[in-house]
Amino acid sequence: MALSQGLLKNIREASASRLDEVCQLTVDICNVPAPTDAEQERAEFVAELLRQRGYEPEIDSVSNVYARRGNKGGPVLLLDAHLDTVFPAGTEINARREGDWLYGPGVGDNSLSLAAMLATFDILDALEIETDIDLVAAATVGEEGLGNLKGARAAVDRDEERGELAGHLVIDGHLGRVVHVAVGSNRWLVTVNGPGGHSFGAFGTPSAIHDMGRIIAAIADIKVPTNPKTTFNVGTVSGGTSVNTIAPSASALVDMRSTDPGELEKLSAKVRKIIESKPGKGLESVVEIVGERPAGGMPEDAPMALLAADAIRWVGLTPEYQASSTNMNIPVSRGVPTICIGISHGERTHTIHEQVPVAPIPAGLAQLVRLTVEAAELLGRE
Repeated sequence: MALSQGLLKNIREASASRLDEVCQLTVDICNVPAPTDAEQERAEFVAELLRQRGYEPEIDSVSNVYARRGNKGGPVLLLDAHLDTVFPAGTEINARREGDWLYGPGVGDNSLSLAAMLATFDILDALEIETDIDLVAAATVGEEGLGNLKGARAAVDRDEERGELAGHLVIDGHLGRVVHVAVGSNRWLVTVNGPGGHSFGAFGTPSAIHDMGRIIAAIADIKVPTNPKTTFNVGTVSGGTSVNTIAPSASALVDMRSTDPGELEKLSAKVRKIIESKPGKGLESVVEIVGERPAGGMPEDAPMALLAADAIRWVGLTPEYQASSTNMNIPVSRGVPTICIGISHGERTHTIHEQVPVAPIPAGLAQLVRLTVEAAELLGRE
């Protein structure tokens, strides 16, 4: 369906009129804890919100929540906002609105996106808009940290197995950005093991910590391209028993990223060669894969990307094309038309002092509603 000026005006007005409702919904969602791998409580909360709206949500085996809008059957456009936060269990939340700001750990990443996804269904229902293909709202788990995008994998698998997945719209990040390239990553837990011993009495026995240091130093010397952007990082190091013990074990978490699958593979091969060749006599190294996010992307002039850019211009902003690591990694790596957009501009993200300005939310919501309708039309034609 073509969106008339009258309908566009109605979408703007409906988005603006729901500002207070969306803010309260964001706060309510944020106040329900959802650490990665422990999202069940928030999943149940979102499912209840969908029931209150007249939908029949499903919760799958990994705790994703799904709700379908429309009864055409066949292809669907999946709207995806992740449930989990980076904060561990027991973190004090105290999400709230104070004047023109929303505060709370995870309030922007990703409670606002979940609220906007629900509000999109509310607006479509209120305006009696029937999209060209059915929509599926998916509140997904495992996007943050070492969650390894397990929720996005399950959601994509679910609709691919049914032969229904026509497109994927991820809600995450900042308003004005069109994320069309997925940054791939490999994350490894590297462990060096050895006999250990007394630092004086067994001097000369190889130390797992010393050899881990050699591994890290060699990784730091790897040359990587700037285009396509390719990076590496050793994020944590642990091991040892005491100051006067030759360490029997040492571990490190290694993160490797690239926008290009080939470059990511090359970097990973170099790192693995270092890990396997550096341990000295009497030591062994072990690699455990703890995260794999495939790279992929669409060109800036791909139809879904053009629609997203048009929706952003419509609300008075200039679109910025970006690469990022989000739930879109999974569908776009499989050739599914995918884009990722945001609703506002988060600040101090991934800290307990996270905050989000309220003023951009009506524009962000209007953009999302328009893009949802137009993307469904595009995918229906295809």
